[in-house]
Amino acid sequence: MRERSDCIQELERGERSMIDPIETKVMDINAEAIGTTPEMLMGNAGNAAAEEIERTYGDKVADKSIDIICGTGNNGGDGFVIADQLDRMGWKVRVLLVKGREAVRSDIARMYMDRIVGRIELVENVSADNLGDAKIIIDSMLGTGMSGSIREPFRAMILAINESDKIIVSIDIPSGLGADIAVKPNMTITFHEMKTGMNAENSGGIVVKDIGIPQEAVENIGLGDFAHYPIPAEGSHKGENGRLLIIGGGAYTGAPGLAGLAAFKAGVDLVTIATPENCFEPIASYSPNFIVKPLSGPSKTHISVSDIDELLELAEKNDAVLIGPGLGREEETMEAVRVFIVKVDKPVIIDADGLHAFSGNLNILQACESGGVLTPHSAEFQSLIEGEEDASILKLAHKTGFTVLLKGKIDLISDGQHTKKNHTGNPGMTVGGTGDVLAGLVGGLLAKGASPFAAARMGAFLCGAAGDVAFEKLRYSMMATDIIEEVAMVLKTCLRM
Repeated sequence: MRERSDCIQELERGERSMIDPIETKVMDINAEAIGTTPEMLMGNAGNAAAEEIERTYGDKVADKSIDIICGTGNNGGDGFVIADQLDRMGWKVRVLLVKGREAVRSDIARMYMDRIVGRIELVENVSADNLGDAKIIIDSMLGTGMSGSIREPFRAMILAINESDKIIVSIDIPSGLGADIAVKPNMTITFHEMKTGMNAENSGGIVVKDIGIPQEAVENIGLGDFAHYPIPAEGSHKGENGRLLIIGGGAYTGAPGLAGLAAFKAGVDLVTIATPENCFEPIASYSPNFIVKPLSGPSKTHISVSDIDELLELAEKNDAVLIGPGLGREEETMEAVRVFIVKVDKPVIIDADGLHAFSGNLNILQACESGGVLTPHSAEFQSLIEGEEDASILKLAHKTGFTVLLKGKIDLISDGQHTKKNHTGNPGMTVGGTGDVLAGLVGGLLAKGASPFAAARMGAFLCGAAGDVAFEKLRYSMMATDIIEEVAMVLKTCLRM
């Protein structure tokens, strides 16, 4: 077996960000929406990898013999492009298909496979104990997102590759990385950015190649971001697809109602609204879908610290908490919000008056281990960062551990490492209640299991896009409830990606 110290090349990258595997799908879809097709990206990826293989090994392998082991998906498609290019460069190329040609399930991969049929030797249903005599193996079997136990015949192939004495190059990510076994390559050629979890120990020398993903597809939120949407499992039961607790009301009753209706449109199963006693009847009258809990504390008009235990008990029964809509700014209420945030162990969306509690108190947000999303508009953002040096949403997110969704003409969303822009929305959305709709959408998505960064991105896009549909119909007569009514149609479109 080859020594791990045989790594030919180590990428000198210093501090470099990593990308979660699902973000590759996000970028591919968003890139296609602006004209960069999957065919183009696969072609660019295969060409870039072939050039790197030629550059690194072209004068180190005397007979230039190479076997490319391809799987059935797009990672295999990259392998077909590599085979095509290396053949043109004078390499003795053989393509080993882990399964038969009919098993290649990607339309794009089949297209590139057909280009090499009849010109390059293809061995179907290759046996793990017959890897051939080539000096180099290209691992192009399995792409990102692996977990659990690798199934046959890939399992046997991975074991055989690792036991060989050949130079091994993985494409994009070592096959099986993240699962119980994985290829251990000398080098990994990855695309656009390193993938989460990759390091020199499990990926060998890492080379990152640009494949022409437009910067707009990276920076801007689009249909691709809905790759993060938590699709309900078949046979799931009530409550298993999200329970959201909304803590609001006091000064206003409409705000928590709007947020609750929006959460339902995002696909959450159950919405509970905890509110002062005087708000119970009006909020309950807005929709029979709500579970409305009048708080039993001594204050009947606003939330206070005496309500904390009851609120924490309700939070335990839910998957996420939205706090802020319609709360008002009674000092007792602001103190209750601060105490609650420190004690709650569920992800929290802090919106509207809830944000006011943390002006000058960012250290309290740092004490909230469960994190969540902050949804300020520009004035609320300025209040939050008052006294902070060189502040930005990225720095606020990094400091607090919360994703920040800064509402504006162009929404900005940051998790402290990455920042994305949302361009949906229109001037008609200055109407009252749109912020509550946005908070409810984000809360619903968070309760369904989306990460705070993903929930904020999808929520911002949904709210703005639904607002655009409503504006097209109603122009400046649009109300917040009109936006809610368009969410279902927009979400349906987004999930057809």
